[in-house]
Amino acid sequence: MGSINVAAAGYTHPDGVELFRDITFKVGAGELVALIGVNGTGKSTLFDLIAGVRKPTSGSVRVDGHLAVMPQAVGRIAEGMRLRELLVRASSTALRAAGLKLIEAELKAAHGEDVDAGMAVAEAVDRWGNLGGWQEEAVWDASCQRVLRQPFTDVSERFVHTLSGGERKQLLLDTLLRNDADVLLLDEPDNFLDIPAKKSLEKAMRDSEKTILVISHDRELLSAVSKKTVTLEGHGAWVHTGPFTDYVEARNSRNDAMAGVLDRWEDEERRLFRIFKMMKTRAASSDKNAAAARAAETRWKKFVAAGAPPAPPGEQKLDLRLTGAESGTQLLVCTKLEIAGLTEPFDLEVAAGERIAVVGPNGSGKSHFIRLLGGGDVEFAGTFQLGARVVAGLFSQTNERAEFDGKTPLDICKRRLGAPEAARAALGRYGLAQTAENDIDTLSGGQLARLQILDLELSGVNLLLLDEPTDNLDIDSAEALQAALDRFRGTVMSVSHDRWFLRTFDRFVVFDFDCTVGEALDFDVALEALENPSGPKPARLRPLTSAS
Repeated sequence: MGSINVAAAGYTHPDGVELFRDITFKVGAGELVALIGVNGTGKSTLFDLIAGVRKPTSGSVRVDGHLAVMPQAVGRIAEGMRLRELLVRASSTALRAAGLKLIEAELKAAHGEDVDAGMAVAEAVDRWGNLGGWQEEAVWDASCQRVLRQPFTDVSERFVHTLSGGERKQLLLDTLLRNDADVLLLDEPDNFLDIPAKKSLEKAMRDSEKTILVISHDRELLSAVSKKTVTLEGHGAWVHTGPFTDYVEARNSRNDAMAGVLDRWEDEERRLFRIFKMMKTRAASSDKNAAAARAAETRWKKFVAAGAPPAPPGEQKLDLRLTGAESGTQLLVCTKLEIAGLTEPFDLEVAAGERIAVVGPNGSGKSHFIRLLGGGDVEFAGTFQLGARVVAGLFSQTNERAEFDGKTPLDICKRRLGAPEAARAALGRYGLAQTAENDIDTLSGGQLARLQILDLELSGVNLLLLDEPTDNLDIDSAEALQAALDRFRGTVMSVSHDRWFLRTFDRFVVFDFDCTVGEALDFDVALEALENPSGPKPARLRPLTSAS
């Protein structure tokens, strides 16, 4: 069994900007701990410190046991990487080094780059086997058969980019939770997973005896698995030792207590200062008060020099102003609409102002449907018609917007608002002021998501077509989006696997693997259909497909 010990750790970027300091916490043997914080506070960087990819600029980080890591970017693997290398890179430290050495040796031998290549391959194979590589490959084989329904030997040379993001995540999670690593670092393992896969992940994490530190913004997953939460905020960290269901109350109580301590310190500082000033005034009138005045001044200076207690961390205040506009009463009519290769023909009518969630397993056609309504190039049959005065705006799950390429956030907002001052003010409302003049490619996933939402706000749309809008948002940003959607005077249609977010919707259009489309007016009915896709459909799931 392994453990993680982080003691007074700090990290400062090479340009001198401090990211965090004095981070202290422990993940004990067999514990499952969540690491959360708003985008940009350094969660992934802290993972790099624990994994040894970077060194802390202060303090120390120690891992006892074999460590394996699943990085956040596993959903976006560069072209050219093959499946075998992906699995090697997710192995525990010693195996990872041996596996990469073996791959390198085999490549050199295949290309005839080294006269001693055969000997190098033999040595690499021997080391791989001695470290337990063949047992690791047995785990990979079982995982490939479970997730990809093919043995490892048949898929080992397959390019990783040919797998969906969900397949990559599920394959790595399956191997990581079953291999010999004692300690796992999981960076947003739930992204790209559909609801059944998320439920399976929750169970596997709860059942695992490994020591796990997980970064996630999925409030439902955190509530299901976390018994301890480490929060990065205000350049530091604090630990909540209860379940995540109690987290908001604990955070509010902590902030109130910190504010109370600071208030009392400020009251005492003012009291000591007043005494010091009063004694100085008396000393000016009589020398016999000089010693008392000096003593009062010394007490006040020592009190101030000791420093004030920390203030409560500042809240990330996002001001999303999605307003919308009126449209015709009938917003959308789909008649025998068929997404090529993905759905049977189905009928659907949507009235203005409705909140509709589009749900279903990965690969069932949800995103194609949303992109089609947003004007995307999607092959279809049948008809769909948007109503009068409907202006649609699309949020892309992958944050890919061609019109954003080569621009800065300031450029994008100036296109809508004109004046740079107004553009900067809008970016400030979305927590993007500091990135205003950065190239779009340097923004994090959460920053890009907020920028997309801001662009939709400024474009004045009254039909929001959202494809996994909360996937890259931190918890505070997701809650700000929910509040903004509550105020939105328009219609919302959203693809999502975020169960917390889905509970705010009124209607649920359910896409299934058997190409049928149905409708539920209740989240629990939709969830029942999603959790048992191969079983009988819930009685309260109304069919929309014409074949039904």
